[in-house]
Amino acid sequence: QVQLVESGGGLVQSGGSLRLSCVASGGTFSRLTMRWYRQVPGLQRELVAGITSGGNTNYVDSVKGRFTISRDNAKSTVYLQMNSLKPEDTAVYYCYAGFMFTTYWGQGTQVTVSS
Repeated sequence: QVQLVESGGGLVQSGGSLRLSCVASGGTFSRLTMRWYRQVPGLQRELVAGITSGGNTNYVDSVKGRFTISRDNAKSTVYLQMNSLKPEDTAVYYCYAGFMFTTYWGQGTQVTVSS
């Protein structure tokens, strides 16, 4: 069983930056595919960025060039560096971990970008 704990959310002005962290425990972190999703009330959860166990990354088009996902296997942590934030980035951000057919979710962290 993998537990995920996110941190780093908050309130920031448009154009600002935040770094989200997600610490995993209870599993072999290096084997996990890690992702960040976000959700706005009333809308579906959206994949923002992902990083495989091998370090390959992918991003939704709306954040390309602004967000960077990275991982530190020694610290069992995945990060999401968010720069040039926009009001439309406001959402609850969730950390996801997956291995084979098993998935895990964090509790979410609120990111609010004011205009």
